[in-house]
Amino acid sequence: MQQAIAYYRVSTARQGRSGLGIEAQREVVNRFAAAEDFELAGEFVEIETGKGADALDRRLQLAAALETGRRLKCPVIVAKLDRLSRDVAFVAGLMAQRVPFIVAELGRDADPFMLHLYAALAEKERRLISDRTRAALAAAKRQGKRLGNPNGSAALAKGRVALAQGADEFARSIQPIIDSLHAAGVTKLRDVAKALNQRGIRTVRGASWHVSNVKNLIDRTAGRLL
Repeated sequence: MQQAIAYYRVSTARQGRSGLGIEAQREVVNRFAAAEDFELAGEFVEIETGKGADALDRRLQLAAALETGRRLKCPVIVAKLDRLSRDVAFVAGLMAQRVPFIVAELGRDADPFMLHLYAALAEKERRLISDRTRAALAAAKRQGKRLGNPNGSAALAKGRVALAQGADEFARSIQPIIDSLHAAGVTKLRDVAKALNQRGIRTVRGASWHVSNVKNLIDRTAGRLL
């Protein structure tokens, strides 16, 4: 059985409630690994946008997945190509890392050329959507329509709910790691924070772990997710 590394990413709290959520990605990757006879030697979870020229520098979990794949001489599996990026240049940069990527939805035989092709199509689609959105807004403005959300307070409340649900999603993804640390005898909050940092795992805001945010996460899983 060949080893592989799993990588999951969401860019916003709202995605935690969608089909792009971490648990949905995990289910796809686990099902693919079982069907293709892969043993997942580790998984890396990231809450970070895929946009921007410095995206790879900000995505520390992706860098850690690449390093682990390089060390174990095994591929990195993602559920969907856009969990890596919709940007062709970004995907090309990943291919240059010489760690093979497998996109579960495209199948095991999708080679780097196919990944570049699909990334180019996704990038084109994103650009077309952006152009259509700008054109629609400009047309509405010319017609004198009022733009923006008139129900600002309602939108703000929904945003807070989305952030809380995203934090719950992230807590669910981290709790199994904390459980494994507890089983290994790492029970003090300070030691748990140190272990998470050593593994390259970041908080939901992309920061390092401290006693306070470890306690908050454990309290969240105990009080809201059970």
